[in-house]
Amino acid sequence: MTRNSTLRWLSLLSAAAILGACQTTPKPATEAPKTPEAATPADSATGSGAVQPVRRPAPVSGTPLPGTVQDFVINVSDRVFFDVDQYDVREDAAVILERQAAWLKRYPAVQVRIEGNADERGTREYNIALGSRRASAVRDYLVGLGVSPSRISTVSFGKERPIDPGADDEAFRRNRNAHTAIVSGAR
Repeated sequence: MTRNSTLRWLSLLSAAAILGACQTTPKPATEAPKTPEAATPADSATGSGAVQPVRRPAPVSGTPLPGTVQDFVINVSDRVFFDVDQYDVREDAAVILERQAAWLKRYPAVQVRIEGNADERGTREYNIALGSRRASAVRDYLVGLGVSPSRISTVSFGKERPIDPGADDEAFRRNRNAHTAIVSGAR
């Protein structure tokens, strides 16, 4: 092979490589899904040419399923509050505990733990004891309303688990509580 023929072949191969690199494979055309309004007689399932109505899913109601933890928290309330250095069930707490008892009677497989809490004032030991008295007061109130004592356990967290990290009167008010936590048996 001569030098000229070698150069010609190299030129042709280079041109072919460049053209091959520039060439693209067309993407398959994707059709947009047809809506019932755009359906043609050939598209309809019945072949009658009638437009079929769109079946829309039922709207989400926003209400939790009965017997779930969410149902208990949203529809009943899982927390009652106490006055400073007190463990007596207040009138507003009694209303909530009556709803809790009714819910617990409706779902007899549910087990709960009453968690007593206190604000950050006072010693750790004092607040553990106060939280324990608050949890026991709630337990006794629920038992008095007909909930089996075997379904209820208690624990005191004292000031160790505040729901409000603030250090003002409003934070202290929120942290003086007893929380009814569902531990088993809910949906």
